[in-house]
Amino acid sequence: MLIAIIVIIILGVVSGYFVIPTLFMSYLDLISTISLSILLLGVGIDIGRNKEIITDLKRLGFKIILVPILIAIGSITGAIFFGLLVKLPVNESAAIGAGFGWYSLSGVILAKTYSTDIGTLAFLTNVFRELFALFLIPLLAKLGTKITVIAPGGATTMDTTLPLITKSVDDTEIVIVAFISGAVLSAFVPILVPLLI
Repeated sequence: MLIAIIVIIILGVVSGYFVIPTLFMSYLDLISTISLSILLLGVGIDIGRNKEIITDLKRLGFKIILVPILIAIGSITGAIFFGLLVKLPVNESAAIGAGFGWYSLSGVILAKTYSTDIGTLAFLTNVFRELFALFLIPLLAKLGTKITVIAPGGATTMDTTLPLITKSVDDTEIVIVAFISGAVLSAFVPILVPLLI
């Protein structure tokens, strides 16, 4: 799976640089949205076919909310630590880390409320988080630590990285936890980013 992802990304980069005409690029967002919708429909059907999901959710109970909270703490702490290494103020690095991979929203919030430079840095940081997640999710799944595949994707585990998690772990319970974690982290972004900056 990991090799296939690397090959597809490289193929996309080469195609975008040498082959795909500029006119086509205006349709790329629409094609991506349709493709993602089909993938999410497949994930939803897979979850819906599993009758044990409600039982699993009742069994997990409140513990399920601990996953996104711990991911949020880890993301912000890691961002502060690496921010100190490059001499970035704590409030700026914490706010960037609170983007949790939602690059479009965190970048816009920081650009409009604080500074364009930090907004751009937040955008790029969270884009790279999502790209790294595409490599890390299958790798972590291969190592056999299923629950850890949720952390790299952050807020994106409710949409863009959810199909990859489904494919990598083949465990409906993990997929449900990933979806809930992504939804909770997405709700945290518009609150924490302005709060921390």
